[in-house]
Amino acid sequence: MKRKPDVIADPFGERSSGLKRRRYQILGSIFDFESASTRLLDLVDLAYAGLPKHRFPHAELPRCRIRLVLSRPTTPVPYAARSRGSLGEPAPLVMHCAPGILCGTVDCTGWVVLSPAQRSGLVLVSRAMLRFAYHLRYELIEFAVFTLAARVAGLVPLHAACVGLGGKGVLIIGASGAGKSTLVTQCALQGMDFVAEDSVFVQPDSLLATGIANFVHLRRDALRFVEDRSVAAAIRRAPRIRRRSGVEKFEMDVRGGRYRLARVPLKLCAVIFVTPRTAPNTALLSRIRPVKARAALLESQAYAAMQPQWGDFHSGVQALPAFELRRAGHPRAAADAIKQLLG
Repeated sequence: MKRKPDVIADPFGERSSGLKRRRYQILGSIFDFESASTRLLDLVDLAYAGLPKHRFPHAELPRCRIRLVLSRPTTPVPYAARSRGSLGEPAPLVMHCAPGILCGTVDCTGWVVLSPAQRSGLVLVSRAMLRFAYHLRYELIEFAVFTLAARVAGLVPLHAACVGLGGKGVLIIGASGAGKSTLVTQCALQGMDFVAEDSVFVQPDSLLATGIANFVHLRRDALRFVEDRSVAAAIRRAPRIRRRSGVEKFEMDVRGGRYRLARVPLKLCAVIFVTPRTAPNTALLSRIRPVKARAALLESQAYAAMQPQWGDFHSGVQALPAFELRRAGHPRAAADAIKQLLG
């Protein structure tokens, strides 16, 4: 007969057994994921399996641990009836732990608790949240990974995309809806190395860029720019996700097949700001003055600018040429311009 855990002697479950584990080398760190839930570990595999093992030269390979917990359902205990109707007590406190972390929750939907000093994280998920697998993966698991990687390894987290060639990379910056994903897809179809679509992490002293090269998210209207029928069919078969803004996109997996994932972090050689303005009959890429580039970088990276590594990163990136990329009739022309810039 299976014995129930002694909640008095071990209220946080620190001696819990039966945990399954996954290990992935991503963003220049090793991440150990542990959970008793196969469904949660399946989401980890979906996000991080098959990625290149990026590592920064002459730097340690930090080890981080993230515990994923599927919370037990709880039922409020009713008070005695008062006047009309009855009130319900809140659900009882439930205690959880991860290496170096102790946590108590009451009737949670989803929690993330991180300790960069301990290189540890706890992701707590309700069973109801399992119905929203994309949001669970993107907003809880990925948030934990990105935050720990940046804090533990001293990386600068940027809202940007990155592609490259021959070990060199360009940082592509633009507001949501500016067309970064469509542009990156065209770059990948032309054989450029893919680093990341939306989140790039840069080692400040070397300006080496890494990311998670797993998915590209495309609106339906981006399909008109994909002439290859097999690629267009693959995009249409991809799962659809809905952003918090309400925009629906195809989530296309770029691992395997025809796309080249950057095997190592890429050395940044230029910064490109994507603008919705249409290009005149001149080059799509136009060099912009350093003062304008600095202002645009600060405006687009408000969170990164508050991180302690920003000063070193900003000093280095100011020495790089900066360009404005205007819209063309077809994003392939913009991809051609980037490829020419790289090589």
